[in-house]
Amino acid sequence: MASTEETSLVWLRDDLRLDDNPALDAAARLGGPMTVVYILDEESEGVRPLGGATRWWLHHSLAALAADLESKGSRLVLRRGPAAGIIQEQATRTKASHIFWNRRYGLPERTIDAGLKDWAGSNGIEAASFQANLLFEPWTIQTGTGGPYKVYSPFWRACLAAADIRDPFEAPETLPGPAPSGRGLPASDTLGSWELLPTSPDWSGGLAEAWEPGEKGAAHRLEDFLDGPIEDYGTGRNLPGTDGTSRLSPYLRFGEVSPFRVWREIRRRHPRQVPADVGIFRSELGWREFNWHLLYHNPDLATQNFRPAFDRFQWGSPGKQELAAWRHGNTGYPLVDAGMRQLWQTGWMHNRVRMAAASFLVKNLLTDWRIGEEWFWDTLVDADAANNPANWQWVAGSGADASPYYRIFNPVTQSKKFDAAGRYLREFIPELAQLDGKAIHEPWKSGVQGYPEPLVDLPESRERALNTYQQLKDSEPSG
Repeated sequence: MASTEETSLVWLRDDLRLDDNPALDAAARLGGPMTVVYILDEESEGVRPLGGATRWWLHHSLAALAADLESKGSRLVLRRGPAAGIIQEQATRTKASHIFWNRRYGLPERTIDAGLKDWAGSNGIEAASFQANLLFEPWTIQTGTGGPYKVYSPFWRACLAAADIRDPFEAPETLPGPAPSGRGLPASDTLGSWELLPTSPDWSGGLAEAWEPGEKGAAHRLEDFLDGPIEDYGTGRNLPGTDGTSRLSPYLRFGEVSPFRVWREIRRRHPRQVPADVGIFRSELGWREFNWHLLYHNPDLATQNFRPAFDRFQWGSPGKQELAAWRHGNTGYPLVDAGMRQLWQTGWMHNRVRMAAASFLVKNLLTDWRIGEEWFWDTLVDADAANNPANWQWVAGSGADASPYYRIFNPVTQSKKFDAAGRYLREFIPELAQLDGKAIHEPWKSGVQGYPEPLVDLPESRERALNTYQQLKDSEPSG
């Protein structure tokens, strides 16, 4: 069904932006009619449906994207269902000569994309994909023996030595209008009909207060971060009571800002030498790259232990009350509770607190990391298919380059060290607001009313976890 007219179809996925969008840029340069489509695909085999928090974010991100496209002369077509069939239908209806998209790296998504390229070639349509959301694509970074990396530090060194990082594409000034379909423009679902927003009840008020989804929100947050917190990132990133982290994770997750833009803006501010604190932040971008490298080579990262030895680990069976206490921030340990309440209210949690909260679940409650991963998948606005499971496996000790299982975060020690004055604890646990900076870390010593007693004894639960880990080591096959 080759077409003589240069008509394109642009399929957007986790790249909801106009800036540095290679697929959109290619279509704009082609010059002919262009249809831009986003598909909510929760039906294709292996595709993991979004959690509640990411559904909320997606709704607002798509609304912002639609407005941005219209301001440039284009339009966003929304469709829901199995992506492969919908793209084939859209390409046929619009008589597309070209289909453009930016690459994805999970196995189910890659399978869909490969099938579409085959279909396009068989129908005289040129399908082209681009690198847009990772600085280094997973298959391009290999060990000396040609395999994938399992340790972060040499992986990141290999990345930085591999090639210069390209400059981002600038957003187009104008965009071609959509191709006609039949007697009118391509049919589109209404965003509201997808029912991505919570209603009964609407728990999203805190998310709306904390975030500005969309490309403009990403640009504002990047500018604010580079103008301040990044200069003291090495220290500030560990202090949950301060604005010391980038908070770019949900924007990177939905592709509202590209890592190439982030990298370029850092280089523009520091053209000669990157300060140590800025280098630490860049290494965090490297950790994101590493997690996607892991997922590419280990498609079952969210369900299977990266280290097969952990298949023999004897997880406990926490009761419903224990799990509910952890999920809703009622464990009796203020740092864990503040983090879980921050997550529930804002859809995000400070990274150091994430480690403490995850360690508490996996080790002090001896709970399978997959239970925690599923909860974070549903409640984090930045939950993605690589970072969420990889980081949970890191805490559990079952992952690549993981924290040793015997490293157990003590939430009291952690809060005393990183939130000494209790600023973060007071923000999310109002029951403890009247305690002073020392007492707030161990409220059970002060007889506070309205705040739960500790769910478990830290030394006893730590000892239980270490004993269970020792049993795993003892069960390792000899020889």
